[in-house]
Amino acid sequence: MLKDITIINAKLYGYQEQQKILINEQGLIEDIRSMGAINSTQKGEKIYDAQGDWISLGGIDLQINGGLGLAFPEIQEKHLPKLHQICEFLWHEGIDGFLPTIVTTSVDNIQRSLSIIERFMKIQKQEELETAKVLGVHLEGPFLNHEKKGAHPSQYLLTPSIEAIEWLLEGYESIVKIITLAPELDMTDEVIPYLSSRGIIASLGHSQANAKQAKKAFKMGASMVTHAFNAMPSLHHRQPGLLGEAMINPNVYCGLIADGNHVCPTMIELLLRGSLYERGIFLVSDALAPIGLGDGVYPWDDRQIEVKKGTARLANGTLAGTTLPLLVGVENLVTWQLCPLGNAIALATESPRKAINLPGISSGQPAYLLRWNWDQENNKVYWKRL
Repeated sequence: MLKDITIINAKLYGYQEQQKILINEQGLIEDIRSMGAINSTQKGEKIYDAQGDWISLGGIDLQINGGLGLAFPEIQEKHLPKLHQICEFLWHEGIDGFLPTIVTTSVDNIQRSLSIIERFMKIQKQEELETAKVLGVHLEGPFLNHEKKGAHPSQYLLTPSIEAIEWLLEGYESIVKIITLAPELDMTDEVIPYLSSRGIIASLGHSQANAKQAKKAFKMGASMVTHAFNAMPSLHHRQPGLLGEAMINPNVYCGLIADGNHVCPTMIELLLRGSLYERGIFLVSDALAPIGLGDGVYPWDDRQIEVKKGTARLANGTLAGTTLPLLVGVENLVTWQLCPLGNAIALATESPRKAINLPGISSGQPAYLLRWNWDQENNKVYWKRL
């Protein structure tokens, strides 16, 4: 963490001119001011010159399924040291915080994982280390549509209801931040309002919902879409589906996997333009347990996945996820020339924070900062922690 220093000539999301960032002795951003309004620095002031580069907070990954060989649905007490290692690994990948994502599995597995993660979060608060923080949990299932289950095991899928959610969460509501569900499966129209009343974000995904059903879900309080385009009806000029409805709703954020395999760059550009870039989209890694390891064949529940060049598939070829870190998505968007660097940075740092109601770069925030540079001649993006 930076302390008692001033960063000058910094580009920041949401500001037109280059800025001066004042960081106090506690390592908090004290103020952000325009360079044009400041003619000189104070005597004795420690200065870091960003030289016109972008400065941002670290990334926030709202969908990551494991790391260093450990899948979050399989966490046991003996894995507490591994969780520390995963947080350290993600910190070095530019991540400030993340939501361990528990995919569809047995209720026993989900509850055990929630118990261990809750304990780990308490440990992290006590330690106050410079490491990626667990911000809560994303439950990607089990309330998913069988027809769009993807790699999720069908034997554990459940019909959404208040009773099923209460049974599933069993006292862990406070750490569950997002639940991905298929809204068309809820015949009572009670589940999304119930989740909202508990402070849990309902994210639509693994769903066959049409535009009418999606619009209804958004009116009831759903505010997110899980990995846009994947495991949902395709966009169609007469049947826009849940994604089409999400794109025109200013109160909905769509998660996006920008690895080039889950969604082709042309459709990514269409989504970004239609959703006003970081105003409606945030990047996720959707990384699986082998992130941080090399290509190869790895266990995945009672099955196996094969990882090739960062893409994971089941034996039958079903796309299961990726093993690329979140900030690779930022680099991809810029090198594919789909958006300017500032927008791409915001998609991984500012947008996911807003999607879960966290503040972005501003006064009072800890000065865990990244510096970004785009080598236009070689079309490469570089970043480093300050």
